[in-house]
Amino acid sequence: MQNNVFAQPRSSFSGAKEELSSMQKFFSNRRLVILVVILVVCFGLMAGSVALRNRRSTPPLIQQFGDDIVGIAGSVVTYPANIIQGGLSNVNELMNTYSENKELKQQVTELAQVKVRDQTLAKENKQLKAELRVKSSLTDYSTIAASVLSRDPSSWQAQLVINKGSSAGIKKNMPVLSGGGLVGRVSQVNKTNSIVELLSDTSESSNRFAITIQGTNGKTVNGIITGYNSSTNQLIMGQVTSKAKIKKGTSVTTSGLGGITPKGLYVGKVAKIGTDDYGLAQKVYITPATNFNEINIVTVAKLDD
Repeated sequence: MQNNVFAQPRSSFSGAKEELSSMQKFFSNRRLVILVVILVVCFGLMAGSVALRNRRSTPPLIQQFGDDIVGIAGSVVTYPANIIQGGLSNVNELMNTYSENKELKQQVTELAQVKVRDQTLAKENKQLKAELRVKSSLTDYSTIAASVLSRDPSSWQAQLVINKGSSAGIKKNMPVLSGGGLVGRVSQVNKTNSIVELLSDTSESSNRFAITIQGTNGKTVNGIITGYNSSTNQLIMGQVTSKAKIKKGTSVTTSGLGGITPKGLYVGKVAKIGTDDYGLAQKVYITPATNFNEINIVTVAKLDD
């Protein structure tokens, strides 16, 4: 019984304590209390002043005082309202700017994609025109157009795979041209694709291409492609058979020696003449007809019987 008697006062005291704590928290926010009081006073002054002003019996001086009070109170009320409205307007402008910026970024991305696509199409168009010139120059050959299917980075300068094989009439050792000149020969044929050995293949197992140049004195200078400089995109002609003077810009063609690659296929032009590491034998640097890093479309040639 005693416990129950003392329990109720304790419970009432606890509830009162919680209410007091809540009120203290509310009144602790002085700015909020001051703002509420100011708004209440302003609205009260405005209401009272309007009532006094609307009474006909109110003296003019009192009416003037009421108008002043209404004006001051209205300014006090509208000032924070204008600030809030201005803030909302700034937020709205910021959101609009963000949306416009997002749309502009999307447009820039789309334009970049269109530019890349146009550049790719222009490059393919240029290569196709070059292949048409190659085809028209190969009067003694039947030609098969093909696209590069794949190219392994580990053997980038050695070989590539084209999308035509035995079903399209491709045979081993057929010459392959691109960009107006010889780039290699077919080394392996499958039914639907073929592997092309490139002129730029410098491995020991590669089958060297025999080429020829006409010297200034009319003598023929024969040799084989022994190297390739990827930084300058130049083929290197070694094992030169003659010390005849060679002029820069002279055309280089296949010699037909060895019986694998037909004679007379254009390879490129003489870029410069040097000597080997010992300063004895002549070495010729050749600018090929095409860039070996940008081979996408090729023409496979078959000598007509």
